[in-house]
Amino acid sequence: MPSILDQIEPLERAALDEFNAATGLIELDKARAKYLGSNGAITSLLKQLGGLPKEEKPAAGKRLNEAKSRVEALYSERREELELKAALPDEPTDFTLPGRRRTLGKLHPLTQVTDDIVRSFRKLGFAVADGPEVEDEYHCFDALNTPADHPARDIQDTFFIDDGSVGAPLLLRTHTSSVQIRVMQSQPPPVRIIVPGRVYRRDTSDATHNPTFHQIEGLYVDKDVTVGDLMGTVEFVFREMLGEDVKLRFRPHYFSYTEPSFEIDFSSALVRKMGKDWLEIAGCGMVHPQVFENVGYDPEVWSGWAFGFGIERIAMIRYGINDIRLFYENDIRFLEQF
Repeated sequence: MPSILDQIEPLERAALDEFNAATGLIELDKARAKYLGSNGAITSLLKQLGGLPKEEKPAAGKRLNEAKSRVEALYSERREELELKAALPDEPTDFTLPGRRRTLGKLHPLTQVTDDIVRSFRKLGFAVADGPEVEDEYHCFDALNTPADHPARDIQDTFFIDDGSVGAPLLLRTHTSSVQIRVMQSQPPPVRIIVPGRVYRRDTSDATHNPTFHQIEGLYVDKDVTVGDLMGTVEFVFREMLGEDVKLRFRPHYFSYTEPSFEIDFSSALVRKMGKDWLEIAGCGMVHPQVFENVGYDPEVWSGWAFGFGIERIAMIRYGINDIRLFYENDIRFLEQF
C-alpha cells in the first residue's frame, strides 16, 4: 500500500481536476464532499497522520495541509465563479436597456378614507374600538333602546343566523353601535372611542346600496357633555375629510338610542358639482338616558353623544364615484386610480 506521502499528490491533482471540471454548484459540492467532507479522501489522510512514526509526521503533515489549503482555495474560487454564472441569464441580455420599475401596491380607497377619519379623531383624543360582526339581539338592538317592533329588527332588514342552537338568534350586525354597548359595559366613563367596521343589511345592490358596507361611529361620554361638543367635533372631522369649505346643518330626527337626535347634511363644492345644495351624510344625537341605564351608567351624572356615517358615502363624494359597487369588484383599473 502506498505511503501517505505518496498518496497526497495524486489525490490533490484529482481534486483540482474535478473542481475545475464542475459545471454547476451541485456538481462542485459533490466533489467537495468527496475530498473535503467528513468522510472525504483528504480528511481520511489527515486522520491517518496519528498512526505514522514520529519522524515521518512533520513532513507528511506539512505536505498534506498544503495540499488541503490549495484544494480549499480552488473550491472557493470555483464556487464564486459558478454562483456568478448561475445569476446571469441563459440568453444574451442587453444590460444597457432601462430597468423595469416594480409597481408598489396601494391601500384600497375605503381603507384610505377610514385611515383619514381615524387620524382626525385621534387628534381629538379618541381611541379605536372593535367588536364582533356576528352579534346578538341584545347588543345590536335591546341595549340600544330599539323596541321589538322597530323596522330595523324586521327580518327584511337584518341577516339572522340559524346556527341550530337554542336561545336568542344571532345576526350579522346592522351597525357598529353594538361595539359602543360592549365598550361601555367593559369600562367606567369617561369614554372617547370611534368604531370603524363592516356592517350588513338586506339591501338590494344598486348604485348607492350594498348588502355589505362600512360604517364608522363615534361615542363620547363624560360629565357635562353638550350638543355643542357634538357639533364642534362633527364640524372639525368633516372639514378635515372634505375641505374647509364644508358647511353643515343639523335637522331634528328620530333614533331610538339618542335623544335629541339629528340628521347631518353638508354642503360643499363637491356637493354642488353633483347638482345638489345639501347632501345627507350622517346621523347623531345625545345618548339616550335609557341606554346609559342599560350599561350601568348613571344618566344623572354622565352625558354623551354618538354619531355614525357610512365610509363608502364619504369615499364616493371625495373621489367623485357614482356607483358603490365599484369598491367591491376588485377591478385593478379602478383601484389604480387611488
